[in-house]
Amino acid sequence: METKQTQQTQQTQQTTRIAVVGGGIAGLGFALALKRQGLSCDVYESVPQVRELGVGITLLPHAMRELAGLGLQDKLEAVAIENLESVFFNRYGQYIYREARGRHAGYPLPELGIHRGKLHKIMFDEALLRLGAERIHTDHRCVQVEQDESRARLHFVRSSNGEALPAVEADIVVACDGVNSAVRRQFYPDEQVAFSGINTWRGVTRHAPILTGKSYMRIGSIETGKMVIYPIVDHVDEEGHQLINWMAEIRRDNAAMNDWNQTGNVNDFLDIFKDWKFPWLDVPELITHAEQILEYPMVDKDPVSQWTFGRVTLMGDAAHPMYPRGSNGSAQALIDGRTLADELAGQGSGADPRAALLAYEALRLETTARVVQTNRSVPPDFINIKVDELSGGKPFRHIDDLISQDELRQISDDYKKIAGFSLDAIRKP
Repeated sequence: METKQTQQTQQTQQTTRIAVVGGGIAGLGFALALKRQGLSCDVYESVPQVRELGVGITLLPHAMRELAGLGLQDKLEAVAIENLESVFFNRYGQYIYREARGRHAGYPLPELGIHRGKLHKIMFDEALLRLGAERIHTDHRCVQVEQDESRARLHFVRSSNGEALPAVEADIVVACDGVNSAVRRQFYPDEQVAFSGINTWRGVTRHAPILTGKSYMRIGSIETGKMVIYPIVDHVDEEGHQLINWMAEIRRDNAAMNDWNQTGNVNDFLDIFKDWKFPWLDVPELITHAEQILEYPMVDKDPVSQWTFGRVTLMGDAAHPMYPRGSNGSAQALIDGRTLADELAGQGSGADPRAALLAYEALRLETTARVVQTNRSVPPDFINIKVDELSGGKPFRHIDDLISQDELRQISDDYKKIAGFSLDAIRKP
């Protein structure tokens, strides 16, 4: 016998046309969360063909909770590396702080380092399988959304050649089209990304395992140069090398903003790290042997007071673009998707889906705004920033001369609470 919830879900599925603009982590996560609830949608992705591109990403326990709920955990673990620990060093290679991560810290879920392209391809293939290929529309770049009391109308062009495509009608539109969202721009036309002079370069390098081979490393700080380093693919050759993901960061006064997804020039930043040769890692060698280097700006946007405008709402980076610190953007996007899918599934027969958009916004807007602000002011690498302040940027005899391990642990735990992946939060049903 069908439950009332199932009947409501089926009614919603039959009457509500849902258009998802963007087939990245946010859009695909939302589409899969809808399908889990018995709801359908159409996903419109701008790229003509989905390929395994990009560099690395870390899936924290709250991201893994969402992905496990979508039935993807086994497939992700099969191609990822499970992090054992997170370790902090200053720019002289001196040890600051270490903590266990994921299952090794008592979480019910792992923390994974994975190639972003592999994550995206797994999610994309699952969406094709579960939703059906007819529901996934590639080479569709959204240029405008119109709406009235009865419907929304989406206008697209082909990304590959600029050709106009037939308009699409929907009852609600969920914009998952990233930090440079065209849909968001309709409602905030004068908005600019917030750039504070921090540029980044990201690369992947074949290299022997570093430390444990399952270590996530933060070295230095943004004022004098910072590296984030972790493995994303194991045993890439017969010599036992791993594919190591790294990100270099530096804040410079009057710096021009890097572009997105452009090939990076190693000469723009290598000089910062030329002396970073430690007993356990030669950083210049890691950088110069990269198979690929891309440049990105460290940008976000000021939190806004509204995501939902009638039949249109924002999700993921289109709603709350945040600094790529703490590996939190993907997790927050996945939580967004599950939250809105739950709200839509919980509506009764004949309910106005616009009410679900408003309920989703009320649940998620303030929480993500706190993460955006914390990533600016007290991110996970605040540990390194604090130690640099205490040491005057010089080598120290022993970290305990400057600050206790308990104090450093508190900085880390405070960030986890705000970001939503404290141990207590993940253990809750």
